Amino acid sequence: MFGFKGKKQPTIASNETLDLQRIPKHVAIIMDGNGRWAQQRHLPRIAGHKEGMNTVKKITMVANDLGIQVLTLYAFSTENWKRPDQEVNYLMGLPVTFFDTFVPELIANNIQVQVIGYTDQLPAKTQKAVNNAIEQTKNNTGMVLNFALNYGSRAEIVSAVQAISQEVVTNNLTIEAIDETLISEHLMTKQLNELADPDVIIRTSGEQRISNFLLWQIAYSEFVFIDEHWPAVDATIFKHALFLYQKRDRRFGGLNK
Repeated sequence: MFGFKGKKQPTIASNETLDLQRIPKHVAIIMDGNGRWAQQRHLPRIAGHKEGMNTVKKITMVANDLGIQVLTLYAFSTENWKRPDQEVNYLMGLPVTFFDTFVPELIANNIQVQVIGYTDQLPAKTQKAVNNAIEQTKNNTGMVLNFALNYGSRAEIVSAVQAISQEVVTNNLTIEAIDETLISEHLMTKQLNELADPDVIIRTSGEQRISNFLLWQIAYSEFVFIDEHWPAVDATIFKHALFLYQKRDRRFGGLNK
């Protein structure tokens, strides 16, 4: 129901043509399986992360060409700090390499970089790379490439509750004024405005869980789980995942007439 099975690239049916009038506005991806991709090839885990970075570049361009308005990528969670120091240090260096080589292409394609997460807790070199990319692309008006970096949804919700509580304590807000809209406005995705909630979540590598990702925002998102590890995802597989999304009947709790 959720996607295709098997370790080989899926067979795409000849009639799987995307409806370009129904392309999702906001696609979010849990990029899973870099380490397993590397291990299957008897490579160190960091080789999978390097190849995963190349996949980000490829899928970003495919998404942009399709007319997707926001592409949110789960790059590093608040729980990922538990990984071995060598792997974490490598992951913290990836944004430096990634943005140094990719920002010119992003600018040429009118793509804007945004980031959600606790970036103030990142190493200085990582913060600098991220902030430079945001600054250099801030005037771009096309697709938003939104990275979730040192992001955890429960922590995000706690931060929102704390901020709202502070406004109540200082008499700047009444309890009666707290509603879904207000909570959304205190979440990290508020900068995406009406596009804050993903239409579809795609998770790679065969796992079928959320992993503390956008828990509030995905209340009515569709889910597509695919077996391919993230470094193996190409344009064909990505479009197949979107095709599966387009086959869904989205009712948002109601009934279609």
